[in-house]
Amino acid sequence: MHGSHPSEMRSLQAPLGFFSPEAVSADEERAGMLRAATLGDPDDPDSLDYHQCELFDLSSVQQSTPNLDTDLDTRGFDTIDLGPLSDMQALLESVRSAGEISAEDARSLRRGLTGRVFRLNGGKCLRLLSIAPEGLIMRKSGPNDLKPDPDVEMGEMNGHGAARAIHGDQDVRGTPLKQLMRGNAPWLFRHQTPDGSNRWSPLMLVNLWIPLDQVTRPLTLMDRSSLDARRHQLRYALPTDAFLDRDADMKVNDIWTFLHHSGQRWYFHSELDARRAYVFDTLGTPHGAVILPGEDVVESYYTQLREVAAAVQQGEMQVATERAGAAGPAVLEGSTPALERALASLQTLLREAADGFAAGTEDWLRRVDAACDRLIRKSIEMRVVALLLPDCWPFNRAVASPD
Repeated sequence: MHGSHPSEMRSLQAPLGFFSPEAVSADEERAGMLRAATLGDPDDPDSLDYHQCELFDLSSVQQSTPNLDTDLDTRGFDTIDLGPLSDMQALLESVRSAGEISAEDARSLRRGLTGRVFRLNGGKCLRLLSIAPEGLIMRKSGPNDLKPDPDVEMGEMNGHGAARAIHGDQDVRGTPLKQLMRGNAPWLFRHQTPDGSNRWSPLMLVNLWIPLDQVTRPLTLMDRSSLDARRHQLRYALPTDAFLDRDADMKVNDIWTFLHHSGQRWYFHSELDARRAYVFDTLGTPHGAVILPGEDVVESYYTQLREVAAAVQQGEMQVATERAGAAGPAVLEGSTPALERALASLQTLLREAADGFAAGTEDWLRRVDAACDRLIRKSIEMRVVALLLPDCWPFNRAVASPD
């Protein structure tokens, strides 16, 4: 990429889930396109075509230039700085602590972000014009795809897990944009698709993705310039009945799914938190959640620590110390520093329990809750109509500043 070469970044190998080529056919509606067969659950891990991919860690470049290797227009994604917005940071921490987002939280997020202007890479800025009432959701997932709230049903905003399948969120010519904008979306929105593009419009439909905790299951995004869209980008009809209340002609959401190719380049931030957020092109940027190397080890320690904590709460101290002492040594290889630190915290807590809780159980239980909670990946995402503008006066005169 243009800031520093990918070979200069820290990287790791991890499996990404693509669409299976066996379920692809020629598109009968749009000449030259490919269509992916509709599956019962497109995120079912048993139906995905997994490939080990190299993921470049953007957190390993200079922290003083966090946007060094991102570009919304050419690469399909960038980051924006939410750190100066103190009221927004307080709200995001409240949502993180609660583990769910309320309707009032969502309204506050929309009010706090609508009209803001944020600097991007490459001499551009982004003005957030309108945040869609539909599609503002919170996702949660534990290490190695552990379900933190197995009894919670998927709703309009909560109960969403991390998306395993590599996908793009919206076809500019498909449902619901086709109905909502009476077929005019391709003429209004800037986009790149396999059968057309609009490079002159400054109006964009973007996803704003805010990480609250992402030590595990971080978001990974493809550098769109490495995608052969004609060969590897597929139209897909996603049923929405399970989580959205829509009119009959909009029950299916037309999105994108993707085939794997070794030439595709993937990026993620291992240290990103709520002070910075991703913005990426809703109309096609490939993305998905990744299970990092070592998450299976962390899941095992997480489960064991929770079992020890449960024994402590039930007053079964001998059971707790014996269970804690059964934890064997483990070292993560080829993972992120953040996940290594998280594992070390779990191991420390188990050693303290095995040694008889020298510091007392009340403080120990509090630290267990905090350490385990940080391992639950939490993120907020929303769809935003925005303007991509030059980063110069008068376009940047309302760049986000401290509250």
